[in-house]
Amino acid sequence: VIGLSRSLFLAGVPSVMVSLWDVDDAATAKLMTAFYRHWGQGMNKAQALRRAMLETRKQYPNPNLWAAFNLVGLSR
Repeated sequence: VIGLSRSLFLAGVPSVMVSLWDVDDAATAKLMTAFYRHWGQGMNKAQALRRAMLETRKQYPNPNLWAAFNLVGLSR
């Protein structure tokens, strides 16, 4: 994960969201949809990810399904 993130940063990407383990497709789809919705509404990436995790947790209470995501880099 760190090697991939470092490569992307060297290529000019300001931030990347990475998964630390294999995740469920349905829970990930819900989380990412919520993340981009909140980010599009003006939240920074860290706030949007937090809000998306809280929403996803309601439908998928098992953290193994949604807690693997980590924002690395700038939150703006």
